[in-house]
Amino acid sequence: MALRHAVLAALLDSEYSGYQLAKAFDIGVANFWHALPQQLYAELTKLEKEGLVAGRQVVQETRPNKRLFRVTDAGRAELEKFAAVASKPSFIRDDLLVKVQVADLIGTGPVIEQLEERTSAAEAKIELLSKLLRDLRGDASEEEFLRRGERIGPYLTCLRGLAFEQEHRDWCLRIAAVLKERQSSRVER
Repeated sequence: MALRHAVLAALLDSEYSGYQLAKAFDIGVANFWHALPQQLYAELTKLEKEGLVAGRQVVQETRPNKRLFRVTDAGRAELEKFAAVASKPSFIRDDLLVKVQVADLIGTGPVIEQLEERTSAAEAKIELLSKLLRDLRGDASEEEFLRRGERIGPYLTCLRGLAFEQEHRDWCLRIAAVLKERQSSRVER
């Protein structure tokens, strides 16, 4: 998947400025695609040149003018074409895993510390994603929303993000505990 498809997908629901798109990415898209704000701005420029999004200038009296972007018919066709292509399998590429792999040879202290930091970050993300899920479904139960909700794609991707963060938190907690136990048993010898 290219950043272009994630941007097009984010713009399907609403017309956004670059700033609003960055905020939308932080909340709804970041659980499956990471992009820096400057990457988003550059991608919007490319997509507009290719006719996949259209931008319009909004004059504001008390603030600088802004540009709002929306997906064009050509952009929607690009997403349909993208959706029809088979997806590649997911893979993990995480520098923390390299550190864990060598922790018993290089020292566990810094690795344990990083695992604890990741645990805290995952817990914060779990809280954010749980709130987003509640906001998306409103007063409906999850089962009811999944059966009758008008737009469930963002909800489904958020569910995946939540499951990922929960599993990541649990793994970090377990591995930190294992490394601490091994560290303390070495001290006792």
